[in-house]
Amino acid sequence: MTRRRNPIDLDGLLTEGSYGTPGKRACAESGCDLPGRYRAPQSREKLREYIWLCLDHVRAYNKSWNYYDGMSENEINSDRHSKTFWDRPTWPISGQRTGEGIRDDFGFFQEEMCSSAAGAAASAKAGLDSATVDALSIMKLSPPITENAIKQRYKELVKQHHPDANGGDKVAEERLKEINQAYATLMQSVGPERGRDE
Repeated sequence: MTRRRNPIDLDGLLTEGSYGTPGKRACAESGCDLPGRYRAPQSREKLREYIWLCLDHVRAYNKSWNYYDGMSENEINSDRHSKTFWDRPTWPISGQRTGEGIRDDFGFFQEEMCSSAAGAAASAKAGLDSATVDALSIMKLSPPITENAIKQRYKELVKQHHPDANGGDKVAEERLKEINQAYATLMQSVGPERGRDE
């Protein structure tokens, strides 16, 4: 059996309604006899301690409220940066996307780093041009390559990234265009070797 949650009264969060009966508190503004139904923070240092105001005075309070009043530009930037990360410390990520500089106790990045390093070394040894190296990267192949290996990998990637298999997704369509271009480049690069594989 599912339990239904009670709906949240958003007006009650801002007014006194959820904290007591309306009219029990008077507006904190001196000389005002209206009930203080709307809460406002006392100051920047006491954001969770409130004063209660009537509607007109809370509107005036909100118009004049400036959280950064009295702070220098450096203090403002520092405060904004810390609030972005919920006042928790952050550290720069050194290294590259492959995981260099990241502690890898479980070896998640080891295979990717080894394969990319081996692929780069093999490409350099084979004397391939940059277009062919990019095509190998897109197709996730490493030299030496054969026509059959290119065709087999191409079929796998087309099945995976074809827009019809991905509900007409534009990202898949763009990825398939890259794969087609990479396939054409690699097939041209193995052109003289075609007789060996057949």
